Amino acid sequence: MAQLTTASLVAPRKILVGGGTLQQLPKLLQEFGLSRPLVVTDPWIVSSGMIDRVLAPLAEAGIGARVFSETVADPTDTVVEAGLAMLRRGSFDCLVGFGGGSPMDTAKAIGILAAAGPGQHLRDFKVPAAADRAALPLVCIPTTGGTGSEATRFTVITDTRNDEKMLIAGLGALPTAALVDYELTFSVPPRITADTGIDSLTHALEAFVSRRANPLADLYATAAMRLISRNLRKAYGAPRDATARAGMMEGAMLAGLAFSNSSVALVHGMSRPLGAHFHVPHGLSNAMLLPAVTRFSLQAAQSRYAEAARIMGLSTGDDATAANALLAELESLNRELGVPSPRQFGIEEAEFRKLLPKMAEQALASGSPGNNPRQPDAGEIVRLYEEAFA
Repeated sequence: MAQLTTASLVAPRKILVGGGTLQQLPKLLQEFGLSRPLVVTDPWIVSSGMIDRVLAPLAEAGIGARVFSETVADPTDTVVEAGLAMLRRGSFDCLVGFGGGSPMDTAKAIGILAAAGPGQHLRDFKVPAAADRAALPLVCIPTTGGTGSEATRFTVITDTRNDEKMLIAGLGALPTAALVDYELTFSVPPRITADTGIDSLTHALEAFVSRRANPLADLYATAAMRLISRNLRKAYGAPRDATARAGMMEGAMLAGLAFSNSSVALVHGMSRPLGAHFHVPHGLSNAMLLPAVTRFSLQAAQSRYAEAARIMGLSTGDDATAANALLAELESLNRELGVPSPRQFGIEEAEFRKLLPKMAEQALASGSPGNNPRQPDAGEIVRLYEEAFA
Protein backbone atom coordinates (compact mmCIF):
# COMPACT_ATOMS: atom_id res chain seq x y z
CA MET A 1 0.00 0.00 0.00
CA ALA A 2 1.35 3.46 -0.92
CA GLN A 3 2.24 5.69 1.97
CA LEU A 4 -0.31 8.49 2.41
CA THR A 5 0.83 12.11 2.49
CA THR A 6 0.32 13.75 5.87
CA ALA A 7 -0.86 17.34 6.22
CA SER A 8 -2.16 19.61 8.94
CA LEU A 9 -4.99 22.10 8.64
CA VAL A 10 -5.54 25.28 10.65
CA ALA A 11 -8.47 27.65 10.20
CA PRO A 12 -10.63 30.01 12.28
CA ARG A 13 -13.26 28.25 14.39
CA LYS A 14 -16.05 29.98 12.48
CA ILE A 15 -16.17 31.88 9.17
CA LEU A 16 -19.29 33.66 7.95
CA VAL A 17 -19.23 34.55 4.24
CA GLY A 18 -21.73 36.64 2.28
CA GLY A 19 -23.36 40.01 1.80
CA GLY A 20 -24.68 41.52 5.01
CA THR A 21 -22.89 39.11 7.34
CA LEU A 22 -21.47 42.06 9.29
CA GLN A 23 -24.91 42.39 10.89
CA GLN A 24 -24.28 39.04 12.56
CA LEU A 25 -21.30 40.33 14.56
CA PRO A 26 -23.23 40.69 17.86
CA LYS A 27 -24.60 37.15 17.57
CA LEU A 28 -21.14 35.83 16.70
CA LEU A 29 -19.59 37.44 19.78
CA GLN A 30 -22.38 36.07 21.95
CA GLU A 31 -21.80 32.56 20.58
CA PHE A 32 -18.27 32.75 21.98
CA GLY A 33 -19.39 34.35 25.24
CA LEU A 34 -17.80 37.71 24.38
CA SER A 35 -19.23 41.14 25.12
CA ARG A 36 -16.42 43.70 25.63
CA PRO A 37 -14.58 44.18 22.32
CA LEU A 38 -11.71 46.50 21.47
CA VAL A 39 -12.12 47.32 17.78
CA VAL A 40 -8.80 47.82 15.98
CA THR A 41 -9.11 49.85 12.79
CA ASP A 42 -7.54 52.71 10.86
CA PRO A 43 -8.07 56.50 10.88
CA TRP A 44 -9.88 56.59 7.52
CA ILE A 45 -12.49 54.06 8.62
CA VAL A 46 -13.23 56.28 11.61
CA SER A 47 -13.20 59.64 9.76
CA SER A 48 -15.35 58.28 6.90
CA GLY A 49 -17.97 56.97 9.31
CA MET A 50 -17.46 53.40 8.12
CA ILE A 51 -16.71 52.41 11.72
CA ASP A 52 -20.45 52.78 12.38
CA ARG A 53 -20.99 49.65 10.28
CA VAL A 54 -19.46 47.79 13.25
CA LEU A 55 -20.45 49.96 16.19
CA ALA A 56 -24.15 50.36 15.31
CA PRO A 57 -25.12 46.66 15.37
CA LEU A 58 -23.07 46.19 18.53
CA ALA A 59 -24.84 49.10 20.24
CA GLU A 60 -28.25 47.80 19.17
CA ALA A 61 -27.38 44.51 20.86
CA GLY A 62 -26.30 46.29 24.03
CA ILE A 63 -22.59 45.58 23.46
CA GLY A 64 -20.28 48.45 24.32
CA ALA A 65 -17.10 48.75 22.28
CA ARG A 66 -14.08 51.02 22.26
CA VAL A 67 -11.99 51.83 19.21
CA PHE A 68 -8.23 51.90 18.66
CA SER A 69 -7.66 53.63 15.31
CA GLU A 70 -3.97 54.49 15.27
CA THR A 71 -2.99 51.75 12.81
CA VAL A 72 -0.79 52.66 9.85
CA ALA A 73 -0.45 51.24 6.34
CA ASP A 74 2.61 49.18 7.24
CA PRO A 75 1.94 48.09 10.86
CA THR A 76 4.79 48.92 13.22
CA ASP A 77 5.87 47.63 16.60
CA THR A 78 5.27 51.09 18.09
CA VAL A 79 1.66 51.14 16.94
CA VAL A 80 1.16 47.63 18.35
CA GLU A 81 2.58 48.79 21.68
CA ALA A 82 0.16 51.75 21.69
CA GLY A 83 -2.72 49.36 21.04
CA LEU A 84 -1.53 47.10 23.83
CA ALA A 85 -1.44 50.05 26.24
CA MET A 86 -5.08 50.82 25.40
CA LEU A 87 -6.01 47.16 25.80
CA ARG A 88 -4.47 47.09 29.26
CA ARG A 89 -6.30 50.24 30.35
CA GLY A 90 -9.67 48.62 29.70
CA SER A 91 -11.58 45.51 30.64
CA PHE A 92 -11.78 43.90 27.21
CA ASP A 93 -12.50 40.25 26.53
CA CYS A 94 -11.79 40.18 22.77
CA LEU A 95 -10.28 42.04 19.83
CA VAL A 96 -12.05 42.88 16.56
CA GLY A 97 -9.81 43.67 13.59
CA PHE A 98 -11.81 45.78 11.11
CA GLY A 99 -10.24 47.00 7.87
CA GLY A 100 -7.60 45.89 5.42
CA GLY A 101 -4.58 43.79 6.24
CA SER A 102 -3.00 46.46 8.44
CA PRO A 103 -5.71 46.68 11.13
CA MET A 104 -6.14 42.90 11.14
CA ASP A 105 -2.38 42.31 11.42
CA THR A 106 -2.15 44.95 14.14
CA ALA A 107 -4.94 43.30 16.13
CA LYS A 108 -3.19 39.93 15.83
CA ALA A 109 0.08 41.40 17.08
CA ILE A 110 -1.62 43.14 20.00
CA GLY A 111 -3.04 39.80 21.13
CA ILE A 112 0.32 38.06 20.79
CA LEU A 113 2.23 40.77 22.65
CA ALA A 114 -0.43 40.86 25.38
CA ALA A 115 0.32 37.18 26.07
CA ALA A 116 4.10 37.70 26.10
CA GLY A 117 6.30 37.70 29.16
CA PRO A 118 7.78 40.80 30.83
CA GLY A 119 10.39 42.52 28.68
CA GLN A 120 9.53 40.64 25.51
CA HIS A 121 9.32 42.48 22.18
CA LEU A 122 7.56 41.47 18.99
CA ARG A 123 10.93 40.74 17.40
CA ASP A 124 11.21 37.83 19.86
CA PHE A 125 8.37 36.18 17.92
CA LYS A 126 9.53 36.65 14.34
CA VAL A 127 10.08 33.55 12.21
CA PRO A 128 11.58 31.03 12.94
CA ALA A 129 10.14 31.52 16.46
CA ALA A 130 6.56 30.32 16.97
CA ALA A 131 3.91 32.78 18.18
CA ASP A 132 1.39 30.25 19.41
CA ARG A 133 -0.27 32.20 22.22
CA ALA A 134 -2.65 35.16 22.18
CA ALA A 135 -4.20 36.78 25.23
CA LEU A 136 -7.69 37.25 23.77
CA PRO A 137 -10.00 35.82 21.08
CA LEU A 138 -9.86 37.72 17.80
CA VAL A 139 -12.59 38.34 15.22
CA CYS A 140 -11.40 39.66 11.85
CA ILE A 141 -13.59 41.60 9.40
CA PRO A 142 -11.82 42.45 6.11
CA THR A 143 -12.84 45.49 4.08
CA THR A 144 -10.68 44.74 1.02
CA GLY A 145 -10.69 41.59 -1.12
CA GLY A 146 -7.05 40.79 -0.87
CA THR A 147 -4.91 40.06 2.16
CA GLY A 148 -6.67 36.96 3.46
CA SER A 149 -5.41 37.88 6.93
CA GLU A 150 -8.82 36.99 8.36
CA ALA A 151 -7.99 33.31 7.76
CA THR A 152 -4.24 33.04 8.37
CA ARG A 153 -1.83 32.26 11.17
CA PHE A 154 0.50 35.09 10.11
CA THR A 155 1.02 38.76 10.82
CA VAL A 156 3.65 41.10 9.38
CA ILE A 157 4.90 43.94 11.59
CA THR A 158 7.72 46.42 10.95
CA ASP A 159 10.52 46.50 13.52
CA THR A 160 11.20 50.26 13.63
CA ARG A 161 14.60 49.79 15.27
CA ASN A 162 15.93 47.56 12.49
CA ASP A 163 13.73 48.88 9.65
CA GLU A 164 12.62 45.32 8.93
CA LYS A 165 9.23 43.80 8.16
CA MET A 166 8.99 40.83 10.50
CA LEU A 167 6.99 37.74 9.59
CA ILE A 168 5.35 36.43 12.76
CA ALA A 169 3.67 33.04 12.54
CA GLY A 170 1.80 30.77 14.90
CA LEU A 171 -1.58 29.85 16.31
CA GLY A 172 -1.57 33.09 18.30
CA ALA A 173 -2.09 34.93 15.01
CA LEU A 174 -4.99 32.75 13.90
CA PRO A 175 -8.35 34.52 14.29
CA THR A 176 -11.02 32.84 16.35
CA ALA A 177 -13.64 33.84 13.78
CA ALA A 178 -14.04 35.88 10.61
CA LEU A 179 -16.86 37.81 8.94
CA VAL A 180 -16.32 38.08 5.18
CA ASP A 181 -18.87 40.56 3.84
CA TYR A 182 -18.30 41.61 0.21
CA GLU A 183 -20.64 44.61 0.61
CA LEU A 184 -17.85 46.31 2.56
CA THR A 185 -15.72 46.45 -0.61
CA PHE A 186 -18.10 48.40 -2.88
CA SER A 187 -16.32 51.68 -2.07
CA VAL A 188 -12.77 50.35 -2.40
CA PRO A 189 -10.99 52.43 -5.10
CA PRO A 190 -9.57 50.78 -8.25
CA ARG A 191 -5.92 51.07 -7.17
CA ILE A 192 -6.51 49.19 -3.92
CA THR A 193 -8.81 46.72 -5.70
CA ALA A 194 -5.99 45.93 -8.14
CA ASP A 195 -3.23 45.69 -5.56
CA THR A 196 -5.13 43.58 -3.05
CA GLY A 197 -6.51 41.41 -5.85
CA ILE A 198 -3.07 40.59 -7.24
CA ASP A 199 -1.93 40.06 -3.65
CA SER A 200 -4.58 37.37 -3.19
CA LEU A 201 -3.66 35.78 -6.52
CA THR A 202 -0.03 35.71 -5.36
CA HIS A 203 -1.09 33.99 -2.14
CA ALA A 204 -2.92 31.26 -4.04
CA LEU A 205 -0.23 30.75 -6.69
CA GLU A 206 2.67 30.67 -4.23
CA ALA A 207 0.79 28.25 -1.97
CA PHE A 208 0.22 26.00 -4.99
CA VAL A 209 3.84 25.94 -6.25
CA SER A 210 5.50 26.06 -2.82
CA ARG A 211 7.82 23.27 -1.76
CA ARG A 212 5.52 22.95 1.27
CA ALA A 213 2.34 22.56 -0.78
CA ASN A 214 0.02 19.79 0.40
CA PRO A 215 -3.27 18.31 -0.82
CA LEU A 216 -5.42 20.17 1.73
CA ALA A 217 -3.91 23.57 0.94
CA ASP A 218 -4.19 22.78 -2.78
CA LEU A 219 -7.98 22.54 -2.44
CA TYR A 220 -8.11 26.12 -1.21
CA ALA A 221 -5.50 27.39 -3.67
CA THR A 222 -7.22 25.96 -6.75
CA ALA A 223 -10.62 27.33 -5.71
CA ALA A 224 -9.05 30.73 -5.03
CA MET A 225 -7.29 30.90 -8.40
CA ARG A 226 -10.52 30.11 -10.24
CA LEU A 227 -12.45 32.81 -8.42
CA ILE A 228 -9.78 35.50 -8.62
CA SER A 229 -8.95 34.94 -12.29
CA ARG A 230 -12.65 35.25 -13.21
CA ASN A 231 -13.44 38.29 -11.12
CA LEU A 232 -10.42 40.56 -10.64
CA ARG A 233 -10.74 42.55 -13.86
CA LYS A 234 -14.52 42.86 -13.33
CA ALA A 235 -14.10 44.15 -9.77
CA TYR A 236 -11.47 46.63 -10.98
CA GLY A 237 -13.59 47.92 -13.86
CA ALA A 238 -17.02 47.78 -12.23
CA PRO A 239 -16.55 48.35 -8.47
CA ARG A 240 -20.21 47.78 -7.59
CA ASP A 241 -20.53 44.49 -9.45
CA ALA A 242 -21.78 42.34 -6.56
CA THR A 243 -20.88 39.04 -8.23
CA ALA A 244 -17.30 40.18 -8.88
CA ARG A 245 -16.86 41.64 -5.41
CA ALA A 246 -18.25 38.49 -3.80
CA GLY A 247 -15.93 36.33 -5.90
CA MET A 248 -12.88 38.39 -4.96
CA MET A 249 -13.76 38.42 -1.26
CA GLU A 250 -14.27 34.65 -1.20
CA GLY A 251 -11.16 34.08 -3.33
CA ALA A 252 -9.01 36.19 -1.02
CA MET A 253 -10.25 34.26 2.02
CA LEU A 254 -9.59 30.89 0.35
CA ALA A 255 -6.14 32.06 -0.74
CA GLY A 256 -5.45 33.00 2.87
CA LEU A 257 -6.42 29.51 4.00
CA ALA A 258 -4.19 28.07 1.26
CA PHE A 259 -0.97 29.83 2.21
CA SER A 260 -1.71 29.59 5.92
CA ASN A 261 -1.62 25.81 5.50
CA SER A 262 1.34 25.62 3.11
CA SER A 263 3.37 28.79 2.73
CA VAL A 264 4.18 31.76 0.60
CA ALA A 265 7.52 31.86 -1.21
CA LEU A 266 9.98 34.15 -2.96
CA VAL A 267 7.58 36.92 -4.00
CA HIS A 268 6.63 37.55 -0.39
CA GLY A 269 10.20 37.17 0.83
CA MET A 270 11.28 39.95 -1.53
CA SER A 271 8.14 42.03 -1.05
CA ARG A 272 8.57 42.66 2.67
CA PRO A 273 11.96 44.47 2.43
CA LEU A 274 10.71 46.50 -0.54
CA GLY A 275 7.74 47.62 1.52
CA ALA A 276 9.75 48.28 4.67
CA HIS A 277 12.41 50.46 3.06
CA PHE A 278 10.32 52.31 0.48
CA HIS A 279 6.81 52.22 1.98
CA VAL A 280 5.31 50.38 -0.96
CA PRO A 281 1.92 48.92 0.04
CA HIS A 282 2.20 45.16 0.50
CA GLY A 283 -0.18 44.12 -2.28
CA LEU A 284 1.46 46.52 -4.72
CA SER A 285 4.98 45.30 -3.94
CA ASN A 286 3.83 41.72 -4.55
CA ALA A 287 2.32 42.78 -7.88
CA MET A 288 5.56 44.52 -8.88
CA LEU A 289 7.57 41.36 -8.26
CA LEU A 290 5.21 38.57 -9.35
CA PRO A 291 6.06 38.39 -13.09
CA ALA A 292 9.84 38.51 -12.60
CA VAL A 293 9.83 35.92 -9.82
CA THR A 294 7.50 33.64 -11.79
CA ARG A 295 9.80 33.84 -14.83
CA PHE A 296 12.76 32.94 -12.58
CA SER A 297 10.90 29.98 -11.04
CA LEU A 298 9.05 28.59 -14.03
CA GLN A 299 11.35 25.77 -15.12
CA ALA A 300 11.77 24.44 -11.57
CA ALA A 301 8.04 23.62 -11.28
CA GLN A 302 6.76 23.80 -14.83
CA SER A 303 4.01 21.24 -14.34
CA ARG A 304 2.61 23.05 -11.28
CA TYR A 305 2.66 26.44 -13.00
CA ALA A 306 1.06 24.82 -16.05
CA GLU A 307 -1.68 23.32 -13.88
CA ALA A 308 -2.28 26.76 -12.35
CA ALA A 309 -2.72 28.17 -15.87
CA ARG A 310 -5.27 25.48 -16.70
CA ILE A 311 -7.15 26.11 -13.44
CA MET A 312 -7.34 29.79 -14.38
CA GLY A 313 -8.61 28.92 -17.86
CA LEU A 314 -5.55 30.32 -19.63
CA SER A 315 -4.44 27.29 -21.66
CA THR A 316 -5.27 23.72 -22.64
CA GLY A 317 -1.82 23.09 -24.12
CA ASP A 318 1.18 21.11 -22.94
CA ASP A 319 3.09 22.10 -19.82
CA ALA A 320 5.51 24.46 -21.56
CA THR A 321 2.71 26.23 -23.43
CA ALA A 322 0.49 26.52 -20.36
CA ALA A 323 3.28 27.75 -18.07
CA ASN A 324 4.21 30.44 -20.57
CA ALA A 325 0.54 31.41 -20.86
CA LEU A 326 0.49 31.97 -17.10
CA LEU A 327 3.51 34.25 -17.27
CA ALA A 328 1.96 36.19 -20.13
CA GLU A 329 -1.24 36.59 -18.10
CA LEU A 330 0.61 37.96 -15.07
CA GLU A 331 2.40 40.50 -17.26
CA SER A 332 -0.87 41.43 -18.98
CA LEU A 333 -2.67 41.77 -15.65
CA ASN A 334 -0.05 44.24 -14.39
CA ARG A 335 -0.37 46.32 -17.57
CA GLU A 336 -4.17 46.36 -17.57
CA LEU A 337 -4.43 47.17 -13.87
CA GLY A 338 -1.77 49.88 -14.04
CA VAL A 339 0.75 48.30 -11.68
CA PRO A 340 3.82 50.58 -11.64
CA SER A 341 7.40 49.39 -11.50
CA PRO A 342 9.42 50.50 -8.45
CA ARG A 343 10.93 53.22 -10.67
CA GLN A 344 7.48 54.42 -11.78
CA PHE A 345 6.32 54.33 -8.15
CA GLY A 346 8.93 57.03 -7.48
CA ILE A 347 11.73 55.07 -5.82
CA GLU A 348 15.07 56.80 -6.39
CA GLU A 349 17.42 54.47 -8.23
CA ALA A 350 20.61 55.26 -6.32
CA GLU A 351 18.94 54.62 -2.95
CA PHE A 352 17.34 51.46 -4.33
CA ARG A 353 20.68 50.08 -5.52
CA LYS A 354 22.40 51.00 -2.26
CA LEU A 355 19.88 48.94 -0.28
CA LEU A 356 19.85 45.90 -2.60
CA PRO A 357 22.31 43.79 -0.55
CA LYS A 358 20.42 44.50 2.68
CA MET A 359 17.04 43.75 1.07
CA ALA A 360 18.36 40.47 -0.33
CA GLU A 361 19.70 39.52 3.10
CA GLN A 362 16.38 40.34 4.78
CA ALA A 363 14.44 38.44 2.13
CA LEU A 364 16.51 35.30 2.70
CA ALA A 365 16.31 35.66 6.49
CA SER A 366 12.50 35.63 6.35
CA GLY A 367 12.56 31.98 5.28
CA SER A 368 9.98 32.44 2.52
CA PRO A 369 12.48 32.12 -0.39
CA GLY A 370 13.35 28.65 0.91
CA ASN A 371 9.81 27.55 -0.01
CA ASN A 372 10.22 28.64 -3.62
CA PRO A 373 10.39 25.99 -6.38
CA ARG A 374 13.75 27.47 -7.44
CA GLN A 375 15.70 28.55 -4.41
CA PRO A 376 17.73 31.72 -4.99
CA ASP A 377 20.95 32.98 -3.51
CA ALA A 378 21.47 36.60 -2.54
CA GLY A 379 22.94 37.53 -5.91
CA GLU A 380 19.94 36.14 -7.76
CA ILE A 381 17.57 38.07 -5.49
CA VAL A 382 19.49 41.27 -6.24
CA ARG A 383 19.14 40.62 -9.97
CA LEU A 384 15.40 39.99 -9.60
CA TYR A 385 15.00 43.30 -7.75
CA GLU A 386 16.90 45.00 -10.58
CA GLU A 387 14.68 43.35 -13.19
CA ALA A 388 11.52 44.46 -11.41
CA PHE A 389 12.89 47.99 -10.97
CA ALA A 390 13.48 48.40 -14.70
